[in-house]
Parts: sequence; structure tokens; C-alpha cells
Amino acid sequence: MFELKVITRFAAAHQLKMVGEKCENLHGHNWKIEVCVAGEALNEAGVLMDFGEIKGHVREIMSELDHKFLNELDAFHDPISPSSENIAQYIGNALQQKVSDPCVRISRVTAWESEDACATYHLPSPRFG
Repeated sequence: MFELKVITRFAAAHQLKMVGEKCENLHGHNWKIEVCVAGEALNEAGVLMDFGEIKGHVREIMSELDHKFLNELDAFHDPISPSSENIAQYIGNALQQKVSDPCVRISRVTAWESEDACATYHLPSPRFG
């Protein structure tokens, strides 16, 4: 098994409900996002996937989130809150849709909302009949 990791960042505001007083106020973070791509075999070039391709897809997704009020985006309307957990899941699912190679999958996405707090979403492994 091979795994590649790409790290990127974006800044955005959000407002969480039913979490705690402080987080229910409008506030922002400078998120650090770690995306991991996995696969069993390397391609003809001797790589799992070109880093440039991964970064391009991630950049597209980040442009949807960067400097936005996340609660106003379709992906995070009630009942889905823009928590770090849901942000990681959103990025993972959006990225998986962009990857065209059936032998490569997004294995996990970690959304760091601060230097010492993060949430990781592990995408389900594909089931082959």
C-alpha cells in the first residue's frame, strides 16, 4: 500500500450550534488540511499519482472554502454544521469525486483548526463485489 500526503491551508469563519457558548459565536480559523491518497500499485511512471494533479484538485476545493462564512455554503446548511469533522468529510468526498483513477482513493483527510486540535475523516474503503 502506498500513501501520499498533501498539506494545504485556508481561512474561513463559521458558527457552531449546540457545542458550547464560545464556539456558538461567529469566529474564524486558519485551517490546515492534510489529504492522504492511497493505492496498491504504482503507475507506469513509478508513482501512485502525480502530486500536481492532487494539488490542483485540492486547490479547486479550497477556493470554495477560503475566506468564506462556511455556514452560508450549501454543503454546511442545517442540519450539517461546518465543524472540523464535517469540513474534513466534505473535502474528502469532494476530492474523491475528482480523482479519476479507479485504483487510487482518498484514504483520509485531517482538518486542523488550531495547532493542537484537529478532526480526521477516514473515507470508507471501496467494496468490490
